[in-house]
Amino acid sequence: MRTYDVVGIGIGPFNLGLAALADPLADVDAVFLDQADGFRWHPGMMLEGATIQVPFLADLVTMADPTSPFSFLAFLKATGRLYPFYVRESFYPLRAEYDQYCRWVAGQLDTLRWGRRVVAVEHDAARDLYVVTAEVTAGDAGTPGARREQYLARHVVLGVGTTPRLPAPLAELARSAAGLPGAGPVVHTADYLPHRDALRASGAVTVVGSGQSAAEVYRDLLEDAGPYRLDWVTRSPRFFPMEYTKLTLEMTSPEYTDHFHGLAPELRDLVGREQRNLYKGISGDLIDDIYDTLYRRTALGREVPTTLLSDTEVVAARTEPADDGGLEHVLTLRHAQLGRTVEHRTRAVVAATGYGAGVPGFLDPVRDRLLLDDRGRFDVTRDYAVSADGRLHTLNGEEHTHGVTAPDLGFGPWRNSVVLAKITGREPYAVERRIAFQQFGLPDGGTAVASSAPATEVAR
Repeated sequence: MRTYDVVGIGIGPFNLGLAALADPLADVDAVFLDQADGFRWHPGMMLEGATIQVPFLADLVTMADPTSPFSFLAFLKATGRLYPFYVRESFYPLRAEYDQYCRWVAGQLDTLRWGRRVVAVEHDAARDLYVVTAEVTAGDAGTPGARREQYLARHVVLGVGTTPRLPAPLAELARSAAGLPGAGPVVHTADYLPHRDALRASGAVTVVGSGQSAAEVYRDLLEDAGPYRLDWVTRSPRFFPMEYTKLTLEMTSPEYTDHFHGLAPELRDLVGREQRNLYKGISGDLIDDIYDTLYRRTALGREVPTTLLSDTEVVAARTEPADDGGLEHVLTLRHAQLGRTVEHRTRAVVAATGYGAGVPGFLDPVRDRLLLDDRGRFDVTRDYAVSADGRLHTLNGEEHTHGVTAPDLGFGPWRNSVVLAKITGREPYAVERRIAFQQFGLPDGGTAVASSAPATEVAR
């Protein structure tokens, strides 16, 4: 079998960016596998007019290589949209536009293998190589699982991303409601668009959760609310805007990642929870738009059958018959400050309750080689390795060890530069060590010393 320098598992934006940065490197033989039949980026939330929350420079490659032919600006030029984007005068691409850009990049890379579901990663001790086994699920495979392929790899990069997460009461509600004919949908925002018509037809929808996804779904349903009731419940103390001031943005930096990674694990967990509004909050423009929409509708005398509840958690849920002969979901809500519970009745639920990362089952054969913490999570090294030999890597599986930079699109190219340096033994793309004006620890604590300017230090 052919031996690859790197086999990537999963093709989301981060591994797609790694593929684009590896493409021109003569000393990197790479292949990337994904079980889907093509690139898709959050298809369930591809709402018309929605933008990504980072500037266009946070594309797949620019922050590592501004001259790359796979940049977002190169995409705009190739598709004849550079001048319209320039005239638009917004740093923030449409979400659908970013998805088109990623598809454009994917279409130019011959290292991508779609329709390959990885079922096992093993270690060949005799050759000291990893063996990645994948079922062919599309193309000429015929029956799914009828054919398997194996790939030998010196390095493996996990880019499987995160999976939708439901709190226990809503997870149980979703399971029970799925077996009841006539019960309204209980869906995660990841599956919102395929269920939107059913949600609207239910007569009453409750959005549970906070953050951008919850706000976007609420705003989308609010657009024609009237025939149905629409409520929004969040356990957050308020509807937090995403923090976007410049000194806070400096936390998306190598220095802050160094600082966060150096904290004790229990302190990292605490700090990580406190910082969620830094990247899981709602854009200020969207909050204002929701308020203005509510104001406009009420000013015109149009009833708005809606309630917004903060500091309120769903602690139990069930489905039972309604007075009209149908079925309704009953959510038990607990208000944190008041310490009281009430029952809230609705016909459908959209859970904007986030995503989680775990250790994929296909790594079971090499579990003894993995670095895991006492909670069974990856104990990710500073340079993104999850194995003792430093040759299994993760992308966006390190939020608990690296903090706010883990899910950030703009930091993806920096992380990929570090991973490529590990793979090649050199720096194909310069890795900046210092970019911030501020420091995040004490001068004698091993972190960057304050300076009067962002003295960018590049390791050569």
